Amino acid sequence: MAALARWCVRHRLATVLLWLLTFAGVAAGAAAAGSAYSNDYGTPGTESGRAGALLQEGFPRLAGDSGTVVWHTDRGTVRAADVEQAVTRTLERISALPGVASVTGPYAGGDDGRISADGRTAYAAVAFDGRVEDLDETVVQRIVDTVGAAGTDGLRVELGGRITGPTERAGGHLAEAVGVLVAAVVLFLAFGSLAASLLPIATALVGVGTAYAGIVLLGHVMTVADFAPMLGMLIGLGVGIDYALFIVTRHRKGLKRGTTVTEAAVHAVTTTGRAVVFAGATVCIALLGMLVLRLGFLNGVAVAASLTVVLTVAASVTLLPALLSYIGPRALGRRERRRLAEHGPEPEVPTGLAARWSAFVERHPKKLGAFGLAVMAVLALPAFSLHLGTSDQGNDPKSSTTRQAYDLLAQGFGPGVNGPLTLVTEVGGGADRLALDRLDATLRAVEGVASVTPVTYAADGSAAHLTVVPESSPQSRATSDLVERLRTEVLPRAEAGTGLDVQVGGVTAGYDDFADVIVGKLPPFVAVVIGLGCVLLLLAFRSVGIPLKAAAMNVAAVAAAFGVVVVVFQWGWGSELLGLGSAGPIEPFLPVIMVSVLFGLSMDYQVFLVGRMYEEWLATGDNRRAVRVGLAETGRVINSAAVIMISVFLAFVLTGDRVIAMFGIALAAAVALDAFVLRTLLVPALMHLLGGANWWLPRGLERRLPRISIEPPESRGAGSAREKAGADGARRASMPGRAGERTPVDVPVKGQQHDVRDIPG
Repeated sequence: MAALARWCVRHRLATVLLWLLTFAGVAAGAAAAGSAYSNDYGTPGTESGRAGALLQEGFPRLAGDSGTVVWHTDRGTVRAADVEQAVTRTLERISALPGVASVTGPYAGGDDGRISADGRTAYAAVAFDGRVEDLDETVVQRIVDTVGAAGTDGLRVELGGRITGPTERAGGHLAEAVGVLVAAVVLFLAFGSLAASLLPIATALVGVGTAYAGIVLLGHVMTVADFAPMLGMLIGLGVGIDYALFIVTRHRKGLKRGTTVTEAAVHAVTTTGRAVVFAGATVCIALLGMLVLRLGFLNGVAVAASLTVVLTVAASVTLLPALLSYIGPRALGRRERRRLAEHGPEPEVPTGLAARWSAFVERHPKKLGAFGLAVMAVLALPAFSLHLGTSDQGNDPKSSTTRQAYDLLAQGFGPGVNGPLTLVTEVGGGADRLALDRLDATLRAVEGVASVTPVTYAADGSAAHLTVVPESSPQSRATSDLVERLRTEVLPRAEAGTGLDVQVGGVTAGYDDFADVIVGKLPPFVAVVIGLGCVLLLLAFRSVGIPLKAAAMNVAAVAAAFGVVVVVFQWGWGSELLGLGSAGPIEPFLPVIMVSVLFGLSMDYQVFLVGRMYEEWLATGDNRRAVRVGLAETGRVINSAAVIMISVFLAFVLTGDRVIAMFGIALAAAVALDAFVLRTLLVPALMHLLGGANWWLPRGLERRLPRISIEPPESRGAGSAREKAGADGARRASMPGRAGERTPVDVPVKGQQHDVRDIPG
């Protein structure tokens, strides 16, 4: 690390140019190639997956994505001549666009149930040749514009389905701008130097920008969800700014001790930079743990997010030291530079609020530990009511055209029309056809079914399908119950004595199957992530207790974050106020991604906090002192880093995208609880209660474990001794006394702030 940092400082222009050229090259490649994202939630082997395959084989025109054009009039009915003419012209324009397979409205061949009972609402089904993501964005925009222009004072025309997805995602970057702005303010307050506060942001932006363009290219070689770049940016900005903050803080300490700019930057990368690499590795391991699920949809998300973390870590340990050498002493504020010139080097010692809080925790570990545990338990309680399911367009903001179309359909035809079930089967002989002809009548008598379409046969007669419209909305538990009832009770009875094997597909069925697969694989996935994290901490801190406590704290952070997500999104407390639509279920893939990200981010603060405690433990062998000093010296920088990360994550609520907002609120809640409850309260309280057992390691395991260190050994023991000696000397020099006498260090002096080392627990 030292050689790398020294090279980057000595060749700072080359380092900066290499990063800028890399960013420009990848961005140019991404612009030329374009995006190729895919929200493929398919789970091969499930019933909905088999239904989709049968439908694609027997009815290829129905295999692509679909949408709806919905219109409503308050004057007369939709059968009025002027309404019919206006809407027909609109539908003809849409059907003529490339990529549109068909547009089926209510006027040409009878309404087919597409006109509501009161005659005021109607809709047309728009079928595409393939996925909406594969359409040219100009085509999608033309559909949106055509529908928007069709409305008049007495006629509302709205667009539903997935058609508007690409255009709605193409909004501005307000969320990123707000997050970066807040981070800049926090950094300036922490450093008191404009130059120093801008460097972490510049470093993070270069790393994240390169990763964002790289994810665009990644979508051409593997399945990458359309929200993966935004998720990567959310994670990258948070960890990137934080990692750079830790390194700049260490660099500033070196300058205050009187070292040169070059040596301060090299020492910062050699010490804190190693911790950054270690922390980044834990985040990547947690993210790549998603690969054990063997779901193509999540594989792309895992690789994309890991790529972002790798590039932000690389920028922190290479680009950042080069930039630090450019600003030189200006990494310190004016007052700090003036004080350094007037009084010479003065090593920083933990004093003030951080020191008093650290001593307070030491004095009351049981009470504070119980309080922290109670807070986490209360926040985790809502997670027990977690409902995984479809987040349909009824959860979109009320002002969006998709929500307007959804509400109009629900009011005119019932909520189930927004998410019909598709039943598909292969057809054999005449007995199969007779059974199918009776099936629609059987299904209409099933509780929870609103309507059933007649059976439609493939051209060669080898397959058939029919559509079941539930009485409840796609995201409703009642619809999921209906799917289960059809699969386990109704259809097996109807198939008896025939060769039929009816498969239930559709939006709700697909999401339910996806959720079942995820839930089934979640326990081994969590075990793998926790196990790998514990192994890393075991190697780094050579202790059994530290990894076990970290695992327990990470589980607590994840559970509490899920509780917050359930309250906001599933219970709907404040979701409308935040512009995130109404209450609804949690996306099935969210738990896996959140567990990965939250475990990785939780490890960051564990590494920085316990790393400093371990450093002091090796130097003194005193657990109480190690915990007290470690908390006092890292508390302020961890809290500053947490405020930055929370601000960045919460800013992504402004995207208006429900999934990204879920990630933002979950990560913000987890980081807030991790930093302000777990790491500054519960972890140190438990470590005080456990005493020397924190650092216990069986002798046999001690001999077999390879030796790795977050910071090089020479910077641990020697650094602690030097700083302690310097701090003691500075305190003695500042203490008043009679000529020729020295005031003992342990004697309190009025008006003096004591180092935390002098505060008894």
